[in-house]
Amino acid sequence: MNGRTLVVGMGNDYRCDDAVGPVVARRVASRLGNIDRHDIDVLGGVADPLDLLGRWEGAALVVVVDAIRSDAPAGTVSVVELSDLAPTPGGTSTHGIGVVTALRLARSLGQAPERVVLVAIAGADFGRGDGLGPAVADAVPGAVEHVVALVTAARVTDLDHGWTESSPAR
Repeated sequence: MNGRTLVVGMGNDYRCDDAVGPVVARRVASRLGNIDRHDIDVLGGVADPLDLLGRWEGAALVVVVDAIRSDAPAGTVSVVELSDLAPTPGGTSTHGIGVVTALRLARSLGQAPERVVLVAIAGADFGRGDGLGPAVADAVPGAVEHVVALVTAARVTDLDHGWTESSPAR
């Protein structure tokens, strides 16, 4: 593994609440703009989890932000460690296949990241249109905080283990 962190905003800016992933990714990129980001990449607007294949290979941490269909109230944020490859608790992906399926495939191909964390936000409206619903929009700052905390914690852990820009790849 190379110590690289990848933040992925899954979703489509023109499908109402499905845009929450890209919205959070853009805000995370802005927040992380003040630190040296040589080892952190932020992607927004990734529409299909299969598009992660190849992009996340070898990463130490991947944080995927995505809207889900759920029985939980719109705007509910869940942070799920995908190490056990269990389906997303309480919700389903809004995409043809979910992140868990893409991760299973990546593992079978030997192209999986070391760790994947899903920051899932329950949505209500996935129809065509732009703009998040009020409850989902209100959840964005909290989701951004979760992602920034995950990224900065991973970075501190890497520094504690001596993995720096000049260290050999692990």
